[in-house]
Amino acid sequence: MRSVNTSRPIRVRPLTRANLSIQATLIVLALLTIYSLTTFDTREIDLGQATRDMFDNFRLLLLEPRLKNLTVLELLRQLLLTVALGLLTTIFGAVVALFLGLLAAQNLAPRWLTNLIKAVTAFVRAVPTVLWVLFFAVSVGLGSVAAVVGMTFHSAGYLIKAYSETFEELDVGILEALRATGAGWWQTIFQAVLPSTASALLSWTFVRFEINFSTAIAMGATAGAGGIGFDMFMASGFYLDLRELGAFTYAILAFAIMLEWAATRFKATLGSKRTL
Repeated sequence: MRSVNTSRPIRVRPLTRANLSIQATLIVLALLTIYSLTTFDTREIDLGQATRDMFDNFRLLLLEPRLKNLTVLELLRQLLLTVALGLLTTIFGAVVALFLGLLAAQNLAPRWLTNLIKAVTAFVRAVPTVLWVLFFAVSVGLGSVAAVVGMTFHSAGYLIKAYSETFEELDVGILEALRATGAGWWQTIFQAVLPSTASALLSWTFVRFEINFSTAIAMGATAGAGGIGFDMFMASGFYLDLRELGAFTYAILAFAIMLEWAATRFKATLGSKRTL
């Protein structure tokens, strides 16, 4: 049995200026949190009763779901409308991102062009999706058109970064070998780049579709895009019907589970076909 030497000194992280700044920031935030909790104005609200009411609301939401103002068919129709909105923006964003992602990859395009595209897409990603939607709503009005254009902008910016980084991870030897044989840029793309990165591109696209589906729910209420998001807003803010809101929540959860299952199966099928 090998003996363990316990006489070695324990390495302590050195106290650098950066470490001291981080520790001081955490201490200040902790003190501010404690001070906020001790001076919080409850406006004479009974916290015990408020907590019981909160759990009672969760019970109605999760354990007693029911439809009151919509039928099951109408619920499915609104859910499919939201799915279509998320799918449409994902397709538009993926088509734009596929071409610009190739031009943004440093191993496939000039450095000045990649820096320009990455700078523009960084700005697009920095602006929240809801602001893009409201920006285009000024021109076309609130509705599904503004939601599609605004969500497509943010989807393209997200996927350009994901696609370009996937292309940059390719083996340099493969690209140099094709170029040495006289292959052109488009031949390199279709014979090496896209076949080697198809699985990763598909994964990123599915991830973005999940994000767009969630965003489409929010846009249904904030931008008037319709779908199940608008019905959830009406059930929670207008009808005050938590039971109906619970039915909408379970419908969204069921679709999210089916989407994850379909994505996993599709990736497995694609991987098995590539190995044949």
